[in-house]
Amino acid sequence: MIEIHSIVEAVFQHAQRQPERPAISFAEQSWNYGKLCAEIERFAQALRVWGLLSGDRVALFLENCPAFVVAYLGTHLAGGIVVLVNTQYQQVELSHILTDAGVRLCVTSSVGVQALLRLELPDLTALVVGDGTASPSPTGSSEIIAFADFMMRGGGGKLAMPKAEASAVIGYTSGTTGRSKGALLSHRNFVANVEAVTTAWKWTENDHLLLALPLFHTHGLMVGMHGTLYTGARVTLRPKFETADILARLHADPSITLFFGVPTMYARLVKEAEKQGVPAHLPRLFVSGSAPLSSQLFSDFERLFGQTLLERYGMTETIMNLTNPYDGERRAGSVGGPFPGQEARVVDVQTRQPLPAGKTGEIEVRGPHVFSGYWKRPEATAEAFEPDGWFKTGDLGWCSADGYYTITGRARELIISGGYNIYPREVEDVLESHPAIAEVAVIGLSDSDLGEQVVAVIVPREGCTLNDGEIIAFCRERLASYKKPRRIIFARTLPRNALGKVQKHLLAQQLQ
Repeated sequence: MIEIHSIVEAVFQHAQRQPERPAISFAEQSWNYGKLCAEIERFAQALRVWGLLSGDRVALFLENCPAFVVAYLGTHLAGGIVVLVNTQYQQVELSHILTDAGVRLCVTSSVGVQALLRLELPDLTALVVGDGTASPSPTGSSEIIAFADFMMRGGGGKLAMPKAEASAVIGYTSGTTGRSKGALLSHRNFVANVEAVTTAWKWTENDHLLLALPLFHTHGLMVGMHGTLYTGARVTLRPKFETADILARLHADPSITLFFGVPTMYARLVKEAEKQGVPAHLPRLFVSGSAPLSSQLFSDFERLFGQTLLERYGMTETIMNLTNPYDGERRAGSVGGPFPGQEARVVDVQTRQPLPAGKTGEIEVRGPHVFSGYWKRPEATAEAFEPDGWFKTGDLGWCSADGYYTITGRARELIISGGYNIYPREVEDVLESHPAIAEVAVIGLSDSDLGEQVVAVIVPREGCTLNDGEIIAFCRERLASYKKPRRIIFARTLPRNALGKVQKHLLAQQLQ
């Protein structure tokens, strides 16, 4: 491949060379690269006719479907910036993100239209409905246009490919403390990262990805979809993750070579496969990310599927940072080392000086994959970077002597009890090894004597009974006394976001 400057440029190159090459399969639809490029160009032309200017923001508030990919890359071709919006967001989150980004046009579903019409969004002038037909817009509200009708507005003017340094996406952070911030990512960031990922995982045009992760999230879009389209590979896209559906696809299609998921997905696949059996043909690579993968689940998957999960580490601001090796040891509990062309280090939280192997501190990363800064937040941007370009991830961890990084938690989740530092991940790993515990979240709550006390919120396995004394005794045998939970809370479920990450801030609010 000749040098490219954006993902959309890569797609057009593949279409020019092999227009009939399969690109996206979804439901009963099958799109080749030629058709995909034609639809992207139509959408980009329609945006220009509508009045989109270079740098204008277009929101995608939409479930997985081909229209998402068309609108995403079409916005890039038209010179716009995509704002990704979690489909689970409600009024407060929607109002904040669309207002903060100054979104002019939003591609959404008929359900999304109803949610958006209830909000005061002064910059939003058009809603493009990606499913079904569009009903007339109420007086004084944004124009509502059916996707097919919008596509017919296109003209025939020449569209230039995006420049590498141009802004491509505003991805809003999860917002566990305060309002979420928009991370501004460029086309250059995307190309640098996808080159690193596809090299590390030996991803080629012959691969076929089964993708059920949401496209509004970094993992599904900037890893799964970007990697597929950059290499000229193929993706079978599912509207959402359903355990039986994924296993059925794996049983039915031996051409699938890649599957990406989050730990919650893998836990459900293990449970379902124990009932149904493991497919005869398996992908060559299963990747896990977006939330910590427990050593127990790592072992359970390997025992049942005969493969080791490849755990990696990324975030909105940097896309992918660290990965276990494709060839070599995939170490349980570790996220491996830097991707090609990237750097990582661990520094003391207070002095910001690099720490030796085995010492816990804050992980920092540097490289061409790191974003330029937060949208309209110069103070937050300045705070996030060291003077020499290292980005402060906010994640605590340590690096082994042979270069494997282990994440122990978020810096703000560090528990300081009686003057001792306690990393929740360490306590969680011990508790998850208990045969009667299905899930656990460890948090720190204020304590008048110790400053903070260690609290474990536990979901027992189905059919199992537990008591506080049994759990504390289990921990006492395996952890220093100051690390064991001082309070045990049993729950039926843990609050999670759309990608399965436990929302500890909600637990803390509920239990304070």
